[in-house]
Amino acid sequence: MRDKARLLPAVAAVTAPVLLGVAAALGISAIGPSAGTRAVAGKAGTGPGATGDAGPLIPMLGSARLASFSLPVAQLRRGGTADVAPLRGLLQADMIVVAPSSLSAGTLPAIRRLPGVTAAQSVEAAKIQVNGKFTAVLGVDPSAFRGFAAPKTAASDRLWQSVADGGMAVSYTMGKLDKLLLGGTVHVAGAKRENLPVGGFGTVGIEGVDAVVSDAVARSLGMPAANAIVISAPHASLASLAAAAKRVLPHAAAVEPLMTQVAAGVTKPEATAAGVAAAGSAGALGSTAGALTQSEATSMLSSALSRRGMPYIWGAAGPSSFDCSGLVQWSYARAGVRMPRVAADQARTGPAVPVSQLQPGDLLFYHTDPTAPGYISHVAIYIGNGLMIQAPEPGMDVEIVPVSIGTEFAGAIRVDPALAAAVAGSI
Repeated sequence: MRDKARLLPAVAAVTAPVLLGVAAALGISAIGPSAGTRAVAGKAGTGPGATGDAGPLIPMLGSARLASFSLPVAQLRRGGTADVAPLRGLLQADMIVVAPSSLSAGTLPAIRRLPGVTAAQSVEAAKIQVNGKFTAVLGVDPSAFRGFAAPKTAASDRLWQSVADGGMAVSYTMGKLDKLLLGGTVHVAGAKRENLPVGGFGTVGIEGVDAVVSDAVARSLGMPAANAIVISAPHASLASLAAAAKRVLPHAAAVEPLMTQVAAGVTKPEATAAGVAAAGSAGALGSTAGALTQSEATSMLSSALSRRGMPYIWGAAGPSSFDCSGLVQWSYARAGVRMPRVAADQARTGPAVPVSQLQPGDLLFYHTDPTAPGYISHVAIYIGNGLMIQAPEPGMDVEIVPVSIGTEFAGAIRVDPALAAAVAGSI
């Protein structure tokens, strides 16, 4: 969890949910499942097909086919639930409030009245164990919340109906990399244990959140009712909005922007929250960027290379197994540089750098999630001579491969340690 985030108390002992302190830290350090889909060198816009005995996994798609991609959704048995309301429009998720217990009835109306807020929705937010791994889960009213999700996910009536019918919708990454069976079950351990059907694979679009259930299911798992609020305020100053929100919230509540507007002490555009279109800030590498020292770069690269051959495990951040962003975070930590946990946030830790100017230690980012085509879902470390080191996907090991700059390539950044620490929340 980020240093500035308070680790909120568990709802109950041992198996109970651990509440999320702030949104951009919804697992960035503690939960950590980032997308780790492989960027295949030399094959633009392609990826490994789905294999394995766990069920019908999803093949990777090239960017040209993303627009026609249909979300995988299971037909669950109806439990007498009402039909979900149709999508009325998309909402940008700009900020989230999370408290250790239910917020008062007056909190949501007070948030909605704040200057710049165009929409706000109560949800439940907690870390709970899904198949033995702590996962950031939201409990939602499917009809009211769906507009905050990534566009393709938001538009799927069947996916939100599966949530209303008692299923769990999981991110594309979680479904593919954890080899979940669409229509099968996952073992969920909250205040009580339940087996929930997997209703669909669709990325929510809020960094670190990998699963969504209905608010009724969330409460049955021990998540406190309405302990969080997702806020859309696309034209507001997020710093000003956060300050205003804190004035109407209880002391224990935490507020976290879901997008970065100020970086490294200077105001400049940054990647947007859920749909990071490209890595780094706009433009080429700026002269004011604070780069790694030679000592830091050497230490980081040596650490990364020492992990070659170690297995990929979704959600792992070392020292003996990794997912893609876990390898980045662990390697930079060995050099004394604090990095956020997920790839989408790591893409905001420095200015963009052209491929022609890549230096060892720069990070390379990829779009590999067809349910949220703009979301950065894979990261690799450039090591020089046209090569990169990455943790690719389950069943494979940390490897060195030629740099891929095909249609899935989202850009490269040069890490600024001060900015990385700011994004990670340590300063």
